[in-house]
Amino acid sequence: MTALDTKSTSLSPGNTENPYPLPGLSTAEVDRIRASRGEQESRRGLSPGWRIVREIVTEPMFLILIVTASIYFILQETTEAFFMLGAIALISAISWYQSSRAQQALDALNAYTQVLVRVIRDNRLLEIKREALVPGDFVVVTEGDLIPVDGQLVLANDLSVNESILTGEAFAVSKQVEGNAEEQQIFQGTLALSGQGVVRATAVAEQTRMHQIGRAIDELDQQKSVLQLQVERFVKRMAILGTAVFFLILLVDFFRTREFLNSLLEGLTIAMSVLPEEIPVAFTVFLALGAFRLAKQDIIVKRSNTTESLGSVNVLCLDKTGTITENRMELRHLYTYQDDTIKSSREAGPGADLELIQTAMWASETTPFDPMEQALHRAYEQLAPTDERGVYHMVDEYPLSGKPPMMTHVFSRTDRPEIIATKGAPEAVLACTRLSETEKEHIREKIDRLSAQGLRILGVGRVDKIPETLPAKQQDLTFEFLGLVGFYDPPKKDIQASFQRLYRAGIQLKIITGDSINTTTAIARQSGFVFDHPPITGAELDELSPEQLAETTRETELFCRIAPEQKLRIVQSLKDQGLIVGMTGDGVNDGLALKAAHIGIAMGLQGTEIARRAASLILVNGKLDAIAEAVAVGRRIYDNLKKAIQYIISIHIPIILTVTIPILLNWKYAAIFSPVHVIFLELIMGPTCSIVYENEPMEPNTMDRPPRAIGQTFFGTRELLTSILQGLVITAGVLGVYGYGLAQGLSETTTRSLVFLTLLIANIFLTLVNRSFYYSIFQTIRYKNRRMVWILLLTISLMLLMVYLPPLAAFFGIAPLSWLQLGIAVAVGAGTTLWFELVKGWGTVDGRWSKVDG
Repeated sequence: MTALDTKSTSLSPGNTENPYPLPGLSTAEVDRIRASRGEQESRRGLSPGWRIVREIVTEPMFLILIVTASIYFILQETTEAFFMLGAIALISAISWYQSSRAQQALDALNAYTQVLVRVIRDNRLLEIKREALVPGDFVVVTEGDLIPVDGQLVLANDLSVNESILTGEAFAVSKQVEGNAEEQQIFQGTLALSGQGVVRATAVAEQTRMHQIGRAIDELDQQKSVLQLQVERFVKRMAILGTAVFFLILLVDFFRTREFLNSLLEGLTIAMSVLPEEIPVAFTVFLALGAFRLAKQDIIVKRSNTTESLGSVNVLCLDKTGTITENRMELRHLYTYQDDTIKSSREAGPGADLELIQTAMWASETTPFDPMEQALHRAYEQLAPTDERGVYHMVDEYPLSGKPPMMTHVFSRTDRPEIIATKGAPEAVLACTRLSETEKEHIREKIDRLSAQGLRILGVGRVDKIPETLPAKQQDLTFEFLGLVGFYDPPKKDIQASFQRLYRAGIQLKIITGDSINTTTAIARQSGFVFDHPPITGAELDELSPEQLAETTRETELFCRIAPEQKLRIVQSLKDQGLIVGMTGDGVNDGLALKAAHIGIAMGLQGTEIARRAASLILVNGKLDAIAEAVAVGRRIYDNLKKAIQYIISIHIPIILTVTIPILLNWKYAAIFSPVHVIFLELIMGPTCSIVYENEPMEPNTMDRPPRAIGQTFFGTRELLTSILQGLVITAGVLGVYGYGLAQGLSETTTRSLVFLTLLIANIFLTLVNRSFYYSIFQTIRYKNRRMVWILLLTISLMLLMVYLPPLAAFFGIAPLSWLQLGIAVAVGAGTTLWFELVKGWGTVDGRWSKVDG
């Protein structure tokens, strides 16, 4: 294998220094390649705009309105026909607005998740969008990257890849510059498991092998969420019900009147009132806009339906490094075995201290991207009188491996090994020495002393006598133990407040780390992390039976010296117990656990691409408080969706029953509502549902409630009973007013006016009452939501114009009301909704509401 011979430099996004002996393409060459091949883009289907149009014109409500308008034209009732056409235009405009907002949010979300790759151009190391790559580009890949091109390896340092997406075989494949053609070839979509390399791109975008066989990782099917399926199932059932009631009303009214077209209009009226087309629209809009709002807070939700699950997370598994700590490693203390002394790194001097740091540096990557290795290179630069990194080159390498892990590098000035340096978990390094058990126990005391300060400890060793041939495994080498290096990764400043916020929200927290028990417990205490049970190690975890594992994962808060497969096992065990699990991580070995968790959370953009790809949530700033914020937003979205859906169900019930009962019972003025009345109500309900409720602020107790139960939905027994009861009470009031009008001998237009206004006023109060299922209307009236104010003012204005403006009153077939009649409509409309305030008060005082709802 040919190793990368480079000077030390960090591959941070802002660094443009080129550490590789390759200039890359020039800007002029890139432009020439683009001009010669054209800017080829993947084939696309319909544009988003046309896709929205197609969805609108195929909606059942749109088709019903077209049929209704056609019937009015046939009956030569042109005013009603043009009203229906206007309603079609207005409803389509509202649908366009809602869908466009959702699409814009999703487009912006895609822009946030744009994949960047490192490329050498103009002798600079740059980060560019994957789509900007051209054949001939020199692409830098490191551990954890998904390869963005097909190409040939030109430089490599212990590079191995997983090609299972192409071959189906999930083992590491070594890639070598001097190997055969297969070992030199790299393919897009494969995963770099270890090492690093530079690939000369031979095919990009549509020309890659991955694209040609149609198995790109980004095109994998996404399963619909439970709530999505429930919404679809509910709408489908309502559509079936609407169809059945349509034919029932059509037949009943036809046999009563023998007028087919008028009976058809009555049937279409009931069909309009039954279809809850607002629910799927609201569901899509709420989730898309919620994801977009999170993205503006540097919380990237890769799939908008993830937002619905955020509020139900009840266990959060945290990786220590980068999640709880800054991931800003600082070499803090040294222990030199030769001197048997522990000292601050600032006190380090020549001799044994320099030898320890230099050996640890040799055991690090030549181009370090790990914070600890970067710290070792910095310490070496500050301490060494002359920099020998340019004198020696790496001739062989043993990658990080073993339980616990260690890694070994072999350097030389010629072809013969001269330096063999190792670093890793102290236990792993000690196991490869000739030290006696007494000497090892003495060193373990030093390890405990350092790790009790929260330091991350690495053992360092070197081979004193270079063997003629290197063994296959680094553990078969015999090392001289040089000492320990201790790194301090400070807890994040706001970590304690973040923990408290998550604890208050009823979320269990667990730390799962590869660090030692002493280091982990020290950092946990410094961070304000609460743990009431003894920590457990990965080795102890492997000894547990499935039953013991379930109890341990449920009760234990600290898991130390955990390997990747053990991390996956912990997550799976928690899921098997019915818990909703969130998991943080940023390394290549976190991919499986992130994918297995209900919500995988990649911490920051500095982590590996495979972690970001496996995760469903990316915290750009890497702050734990962002998780609490994401949970809060997820709960807000769920709460507002619940309010909107319960509102829609509640208000549809009186519309449906007010249309059907008079016809089925052959009441006087049976056709109390026509399609124009139902459409007017739909024009109010649509914006109220998906525009007003979507903008509702988070309620004060949102993060003081426990997570909602895993099986809780919008359509649970309690939710449906509440909505149905609200709807039936409104229906009773509306039909009571109907009966009052008949008993008073009022005309059809006056009775219709009384009934219609009562329903509109009930709708207004229902909108206000359902703003919260916890707080009274006197508290929620202070919530800031301008959209709510404008929609309600518009509704009231249109209602008054419709009743008291003669042309509109004539069109809707209603008459002005007396002050007494108007007072009755207001009193009944308010009374049939405000009773729910008593239920809220009882639930709050009794404490049941917060226990049931979540």
